[in-house]
Amino acid sequence: MKNRFIHKILVVLVAITAVTSCSKDFLEVAPVGKIPVENFYKTDEDAFRGLIAAYDILQWTNARDWQSVYLAKTLPSDESTCGGSSSGDQPPLQEMDKFNYGASNSIVKGAYEGNYYGIYRCNMVITKVDPINDFRKQIIAEAKCLRAYYYSELVMMFGKVPLILKELAPSEYKQPQAEVSTIYAQIEEDLKAAIEVLPKKSALAAEDKFRVTKGTAQALLGKVFLYEKKWKESSDAFEAVIASNEYQLSTDYSTLFKADQELGDESIFEVMFVNTKGYDWGTFGWGGNRNMENNITWQLCGPRGDYFVAGNSGMVGGWGFNYPTKAQYDAFETNDVRKAATVWSIPDLRALGGDWTGTDAYGFNGYFRVKYGTFSSETGAPVGELNYGTNLRLLRYADVLLMASEAYYRQGVEDKSRAELNKVRSRAGLANATATGDALFTAIVKERQTELAFEGVRFFDLVRWNMAAQVLGPLGFVTGKHELFPIPLDEITNNDLIVQNPGGY
Repeated sequence: MKNRFIHKILVVLVAITAVTSCSKDFLEVAPVGKIPVENFYKTDEDAFRGLIAAYDILQWTNARDWQSVYLAKTLPSDESTCGGSSSGDQPPLQEMDKFNYGASNSIVKGAYEGNYYGIYRCNMVITKVDPINDFRKQIIAEAKCLRAYYYSELVMMFGKVPLILKELAPSEYKQPQAEVSTIYAQIEEDLKAAIEVLPKKSALAAEDKFRVTKGTAQALLGKVFLYEKKWKESSDAFEAVIASNEYQLSTDYSTLFKADQELGDESIFEVMFVNTKGYDWGTFGWGGNRNMENNITWQLCGPRGDYFVAGNSGMVGGWGFNYPTKAQYDAFETNDVRKAATVWSIPDLRALGGDWTGTDAYGFNGYFRVKYGTFSSETGAPVGELNYGTNLRLLRYADVLLMASEAYYRQGVEDKSRAELNKVRSRAGLANATATGDALFTAIVKERQTELAFEGVRFFDLVRWNMAAQVLGPLGFVTGKHELFPIPLDEITNNDLIVQNPGGY
């Protein structure tokens, strides 16, 4: 399934470039191997290729050497520390971990530009594909859902950003920032339009399960409403997902984040990767190559191989970034089945016949990340380190249930809030929550911390709950400075209409 998807991506990456006019006939030759934009998006096949190019950016931005959006969203939380070989190993990542990043940080820049690459490709599909049949209408709806996702990421990370809905002429490159409310309104509009057209997940053929569906758009809409504090609209959107019966919680959390359950019953939106390209040290495309199809981020985040002894754990060493904290390990309740599938201690590893010989390793806290871990079963030949195929889960049904629980709580509908919360707790092997009032909200917060650990949601949860200063203050978070990432320096330098975020420098 994944091989077929990646093949589609390879086929699609054509250069869509406009051809400038010239008075000399011998200069009026179309460049070989490139398709002028006015000649593209004419057929159903063109439309599909343009759409796959928009999906492809998800892969690139989340596994981009050391500029992964996944790491941009994970490292500022209290779940993990940066790690690495020393404080000088990958300074941009170290800066994200310690809250001393600025506008020149390459991780911040990667998150900003990556989402705009995705938006550009979505805009091309939306504005240039003629919706003359149902196939093309679905293509456009998918592009609108993806554009909404890209903008939801930007507004969450950067706040006010330029709202671009078409291909820009060179004279239009300088665009002002839109108000956050305006961006959210466009996201809502795109998602509502997509919901009317997109099929249910069950209607997709096996090879198309990677594509966004009605449920994806509904879940994203509910999340956007939650961030906007539109509680009733949020719970209504989540109710539609729940009532669809298209999704269910996996009965086996231990393999939920491995290839076994990719695009499974709990999956609402995933980024696809493969371990079959056969990269070695001579063929791997370093430098943020947009054609890379493996997930190098997982190798980067594995326990440092200098000190790691696998034993019977099935895990192999990595490059030593993104180590779990004691706070994350201790967050799990006794008998929570998710703990062993999320994080191990040194004694846990030794119980599996393994060992750790570097207790003074830089950034190491005594714990190993198991969720999205460096398991040999997830790699391919000839060099396992360069051929991780583990998909990144962007949105799961468990997250929807917990967001629905929060939306109900905010409306004072505590019975429904507990019902959705307890679905997740039951899967974890835990007793039902009976809390009310503030204690119920505390239970929701804790459940999101344990259920969604290392999935890139914790930091932004703390920010939107106004809890970041309390939880992250000792780690360097400053109120009024770190709620948003700084606008990248390149954007500030090249666009004098842009105003830097508070704390950006």
